[in-house]
Amino acid sequence: MKSHFLLFVLTFFLASCSAIVKVDGHFPHIEQKNTQKEAYKIVLLPLVNYTDTPHAGSRASNLIAGVLRAYGYSVTLKESSEFSQKALKKARQEGATYLLHGGVSEWRYKTGIDGEAAVSLMLTLVDTQSGSVVWSATASDTSWNNSSLGTVAQKLIEKMIVD
Repeated sequence: MKSHFLLFVLTFFLASCSAIVKVDGHFPHIEQKNTQKEAYKIVLLPLVNYTDTPHAGSRASNLIAGVLRAYGYSVTLKESSEFSQKALKKARQEGATYLLHGGVSEWRYKTGIDGEAAVSLMLTLVDTQSGSVVWSATASDTSWNNSSLGTVAQKLIEKMIVD
């Protein structure tokens, strides 16, 4: 009986430390493009902020652009977050391979004794030539060790895009 309780506690602890990530499709990795590792050109629209936290969409977009650039992608961050056929056409005219857009559903510190950071994001990658969705992901994560929102968000973005 004691071993069952210990197993339950260990499982609960491990589950609570992990991010919840739902991915549809595969994010195009640079190695897949060609042998010279030519960078994909991505136009990134600022994420739509569905939270009560001011500028959460801009903050998340800045982190996404940084992560993508660190992995060798060529990223142009736009000012308008509105996804439309006009935005898609403009990205195509600029020579971008993909247009990335999405939203922030949670970007805050939870209330209570621990005040842990909580982040929820949704991203969609659209092929500029066909207009079709080639990849989408929805993810949420929280911290247990007083991590900042930025740290939790960056780790979550890397899990979404790179893993």
